[in-house]
Amino acid sequence: MLQIDDISFSIDGRPLLEHAGARIPSGHKVGLVGRNGSGKTTLFRLIRGELALEGGSISLPSRARIGGVAQEVPSSSTSLLQTVLNADAERAALMAEAETATAPDRIAAVQTRLADIDAWSAEGRASAILKGLGFDTDAQARPCSDFSGGWRMRVALAGVLFAQPDLLLLDEPTNYLDLEGALWLESYLARYPHTVIIISHDRGLLNRAVDHILHLEDRKLTLYTGGYDTFARLRAEQRAVQAAEAAKVAARRAHMQKFVDRFRAQATKAKQAQSRVKMLEKLQPITPPAEAARHVFTFPAPEELSPPILRLEEASVGYGGPPVLRKLNLRIDQDDRIALLGRNGEGKSTLSKLLAEKLEGHGTITRASKLRVGYFAQHQVDELELDETPLQHLQRVRPTEGQPKLRARLAGFGLMADQADTVVARLSGGQKARLSLLLATLDAPHLLILDEPTNHLDMESREALVEALSAYSGAVVLVSHDMHLLSLIADRLWLVANGHVTPYEDDLDSYRALLLAGDAKPAREKPRPAPKRASRDDIATLRSALRKSEARVEKLEEMRDRLAKKLADPALYEAERVQELQVWQDKYAEVMEGLDRAEGLWVKAQAALDAAQESAVTPS
Repeated sequence: MLQIDDISFSIDGRPLLEHAGARIPSGHKVGLVGRNGSGKTTLFRLIRGELALEGGSISLPSRARIGGVAQEVPSSSTSLLQTVLNADAERAALMAEAETATAPDRIAAVQTRLADIDAWSAEGRASAILKGLGFDTDAQARPCSDFSGGWRMRVALAGVLFAQPDLLLLDEPTNYLDLEGALWLESYLARYPHTVIIISHDRGLLNRAVDHILHLEDRKLTLYTGGYDTFARLRAEQRAVQAAEAAKVAARRAHMQKFVDRFRAQATKAKQAQSRVKMLEKLQPITPPAEAARHVFTFPAPEELSPPILRLEEASVGYGGPPVLRKLNLRIDQDDRIALLGRNGEGKSTLSKLLAEKLEGHGTITRASKLRVGYFAQHQVDELELDETPLQHLQRVRPTEGQPKLRARLAGFGLMADQADTVVARLSGGQKARLSLLLATLDAPHLLILDEPTNHLDMESREALVEALSAYSGAVVLVSHDMHLLSLIADRLWLVANGHVTPYEDDLDSYRALLLAGDAKPAREKPRPAPKRASRDDIATLRSALRKSEARVEKLEEMRDRLAKKLADPALYEAERVQELQVWQDKYAEVMEGLDRAEGLWVKAQAALDAAQESAVTPS
């Protein structure tokens, strides 16, 4: 058991923890949550003994091992597999001693301990962990020096998972993983045999991989049973009760004070007034809970373009050698919300770069003449000018705009006056990501391509991003390991696999099950699981999808009617306007094609809602 008793700690005179405590039984999987800057990472350092407590104590069972990912694996000639094997210091030492020990008693003791820790299956276990984090057999044999820092972070994570410490501390472990790696980690942690504490803003991870939430708020720790959604519901209920109680006490105080003020001077009421004064002194005001800071994003709205805004026909793309993706036949309309699925290395980022014109492709690639594309990728956060402020970044790309308007743009992405004038080097990862998102959407793009946009964004910022994307009137192509984000935003799924991009007709839950089963391709022949009874949230989500489908059909019908009116003009059919006539006829054909597809999606959305409503009322 991890026991945190009455601890206090301050940084530069600012208290982060005051008389905080919690008891976490062995084997619990715990998500540590709290606002940015509340002290979550500091708590990890206190548990590891890297910082000295000002008061209280933190204790673990004797000889308990604490492990975590402090930094990336250094570049070296050691293979990935051997690096992970070396992470279990006890096994590595025993294996070395087994080669040199000569005393019979010691040889026996070493061999017994090696058997106890299952040392002979270690290579298979290490290999399985590396594979789950995205390294195939060939990659596992390559030296660490062949891989970039982000990939070496995965190796460091593999090492600590392999070592299996008694208390595993993980700080944002999915930031360096793709969707496949994040889903594998969820499954692995749920089965981990010892205690785990995870700092994360990944809602899916906090719902599926943990069974308790440890909340750090107002310098205190509170342990809740259940995943994040359960915690969020309980917190909302608690806040409502606290706010209601605060309002009730405030009303009672106001009523008593009014009585005292009115009758204090009257002799007949003086005694009663004095009694109310004493009651007021005892009735301490209750401060209502402080709400989390409201984070917002404001994406500028682009003008509407005729569909499709982008079309690929028999297109291919690569990096000078054989194409990474080939025979691409894809279409994007302005109201599309597309999630790219696929294992690491299959080409999701390559397709994103092709769509964003960061890579040149081959074949027929048709873009709307006025198409503007916004592109956000994690590496762009790292390419910000560290010695410039966010305001200076905007002044460089908008030299004719005045400071008030530029500051308003920054405020629209949660970068207020202090952050606007702070050099990027001193901003948090989340603030840098907000600046990069602002730069990507500054020109009101018709197509917004987001490659892992949630890294370094806290929970409130992720929810704000969901709201902004839901209200955004342009197309979205999204690559993310955040299943919660994908489930709320994407209404089309494209699977990138084996050099091709094809529509994925199942849902994200099916894709998750597919990945966890270790199958790289959709298994059409496998029977679908029996449908579960739909919850109220499921039905609400399907109703929202139906409304979006209806709105899409209505929009296309309006475009059809406008084009039909245009084509009804007799003057358009004069001989000298034959080319113009052809353009309008082509646009009309495209709109009709889009309308057919939209109506099909509408029918599917209605059928899904009907099935869900039926399952909700039919006994299982």
